[in-house]
Amino acid sequence: MTRRARHNKSGHRSGRRSGRKSGNQAERPGPGGFLVVDKPQGWTSHDVVDAARRWFGTRRVGHLGTLDPQATGVLPLAIREGTKLVPFVEGGEKDYVGTVRLGIETDTLDADGRVLVEHTGPLPDEPTVLEALATFEGDIEQIPPMFSAVKQGGVPLHRLARRGEVVERAPKKVRIHELQVLAFELPNVEIGVRCSAGTYVRTLAADLGERLGCGAHLSALRRTRSGPFELSQARTVEELEAAAEESRIDSLLIPPAAAMNLPVLDLPEVAASRVLHGCDVSPGSAFRAAPGARLIATNAEGKPLALMELRPDRRLWPLRVLAQVVE
Repeated sequence: MTRRARHNKSGHRSGRRSGRKSGNQAERPGPGGFLVVDKPQGWTSHDVVDAARRWFGTRRVGHLGTLDPQATGVLPLAIREGTKLVPFVEGGEKDYVGTVRLGIETDTLDADGRVLVEHTGPLPDEPTVLEALATFEGDIEQIPPMFSAVKQGGVPLHRLARRGEVVERAPKKVRIHELQVLAFELPNVEIGVRCSAGTYVRTLAADLGERLGCGAHLSALRRTRSGPFELSQARTVEELEAAAEESRIDSLLIPPAAAMNLPVLDLPEVAASRVLHGCDVSPGSAFRAAPGARLIATNAEGKPLALMELRPDRRLWPLRVLAQVVE
């Protein structure tokens, strides 16, 4: 049986996701926080968001960093009030394990694309590949792939690519913190990458092939860390489907303080009310730190109220209020 496929917004094809569409469902109350999904191959990042909206019964779901449909692994989601904290959590270093297929170039720079060139000569040996890889460590410039959601003149590049157009793209600076060979079995080279946010591992694979003179593409990719979120925290779609069916999905959320590695300050009723109205409070002797330090303020029941920052006047000011005012 042939599995139907479709194009996602980044120009890749992805398999049809399982489950129902989220539709115009009623908003179900519940805690806010973060969820780490082990994204399956063939799903777009938005497929996962749609599924999470159904699991949690809320439209307030967002992801922290897109993964291509071909890629698997860590896809952090912000749920309900957690979406307000995305600007304070997104970004950060990423860790990947990828397989570079030497000798074949594709138009998407990965295995989902059309083969453009197939190298017929001998492939480089391991010392040659290691030497070439070393040249990519540190601060480098990458040209975004044509099959990507990057916009030029307000138009996503993938739309132009599907029309057969290739346009000039401005290079972007990224940082490769660590790059190593994990396994070497020609024509495949498995690599480990630690890099800054915004790095295209697809582009890294293609650039490596160009430097080696044999061409290459990324045949597999798994993200093992995204900022503070790690693979050990990730849940499979099957686990999450089961948890939603059994009405225990909320218990799998990572609380904001734990996700952001911040201290928690319990506030008395009067102070909690001030915070909910966007006002500052004194931490008293309960929080001693340098100006700029942050914490999560909670009420007497332990419900997160706000992300707070200590200012030079020793007052805590809310950066994001997480709970609603109850009049």
